[in-house]
Amino acid sequence: MSRTSYDRYLTVFSPEGRLYQVEYAFKAISGSGHTAVSVRGHDTSVVITQKKIPDKLLDASTVTHLYSITRTIGCVMTGLVADARAQVLRAQQEAVQWRYKYGYEITPDALARRLANINQVYTQRAGMRPLGISMILIGIDPEYGPQCFKLDPAGYFVGFHATAAGQKQQEAMNHLEKKWKKLDKGKGADDAAAAGKKLSRAEVIEIAIEAMSTVHATDYKAGEIEIGIVSTAEDEDIKTHGEWRVMDEAEVERYLLAYAEKD
Repeated sequence: MSRTSYDRYLTVFSPEGRLYQVEYAFKAISGSGHTAVSVRGHDTSVVITQKKIPDKLLDASTVTHLYSITRTIGCVMTGLVADARAQVLRAQQEAVQWRYKYGYEITPDALARRLANINQVYTQRAGMRPLGISMILIGIDPEYGPQCFKLDPAGYFVGFHATAAGQKQQEAMNHLEKKWKKLDKGKGADDAAAAGKKLSRAEVIEIAIEAMSTVHATDYKAGEIEIGIVSTAEDEDIKTHGEWRVMDEAEVERYLLAYAEKD
C-alpha cells in the first residue's frame, strides 16, 4: 500500500507508525494564517493573536479567535474557525457540568485534561476526524495562580510558561525561549519557573506583544491584534480582578504605544 492508501483511514497506522490524518490536522493549524502567543507571569496570564478581516463588508466586532469558557478561564483558538467554535462549546458544557456536579468552578488543568481526552478519542474512532485546531487555555487556579495550557489535535496537553501556536509557531517559540533565558539577570535558562514568577502584569503583556511583532516584523495597530487577559494584579480593575476578559482597542493601543516607546 502506498502513502495515499494509508492517509485515507484515520484508524490505520502506516508502516512507519504514523497516522497521516492526525498529521494533516496539524497542517490545518499551521496553514490557518494566524499566530497566537501566550505568556504567564506572577499574577497574570495573557494571550495575543492576529485579527484579520478578510472582507471590508464584514462586521469586525463579530470576528474573533478569543473565547470565554468560564468567568476565570478563556482561550485562543488557532486553526479552523468552525472546529474551534465546536470545541469551545464542548468546553463550556464540560465546565458547567463540573460546577453542577461538584459545586465549584473547574480549574484550568482539569478542563485541559478533559478536552485533551476528548481530542484523543477523535483520533481512534472511525467515522470521526481530528479537529483542526490548537487551543491555548489560560485561567486562574485558586491554588497555583495563573495557568497556561496548550492542547493539540492528537490529545496531548501540557502546561507552559510561554508558548505559541499557528503559522509562525516555531519562530515565536524560539523568540520566547531567548527572551526567557535573559530573565532574572540571565537565570531564566536555569530556572524558568522562578524567572516567570517575577514577571509583572505589564511585563507579561509586553513580552507577548514583542513576540508577535518580532516574528511578523510588523508594528501592529490596535485593530489588528486581540489580547485576552486574566490577572489578579493590583493594577487590574477591581471589577475584573481574577476574571477573563478581552481588552478593548483603547487599552490595546495603550500597551502598543508603551512597547513602541520602550523599543
